[in-house]
Amino acid sequence: MRVTRLDHLVLTVKDIETSVGFYQCVLGMKKSVFGQGRIALSFGDQKINLHQAGAEFEPKANLATPGSADLCFVVSHNIEEVISHLNALEVEIIEGPVLRTGATGRINSVYIRDPDLNLLELSEYLPACTQ
Repeated sequence: MRVTRLDHLVLTVKDIETSVGFYQCVLGMKKSVFGQGRIALSFGDQKINLHQAGAEFEPKANLATPGSADLCFVVSHNIEEVISHLNALEVEIIEGPVLRTGATGRINSVYIRDPDLNLLELSEYLPACTQ
């Protein structure tokens, strides 16, 4: 067996509607409702399921805690446009732009925090170096 891709992940949040608003407005994700009133944020072929802190769905992470995630998202725009978008929304950039290494190559990233203080890295892939 081998893993082929990430389908979804779960974020435990203090307030689902606050998180939905942030991820929709700032990152362009789409809210979806599934099952019996469960909420997810969809983007590309993936989604983030949201669990309300203190009322998580079972089974859950051993220490399901708001603010414990560190996630990197690849964005559709260049980093300068991302910075302009964040500035227009008055979202604080806590670091960047900085060069990092992504799963498949070099990335240029900025870091922000969501309403639960999860660390979010927003990245653009850079062309491969040719020499």
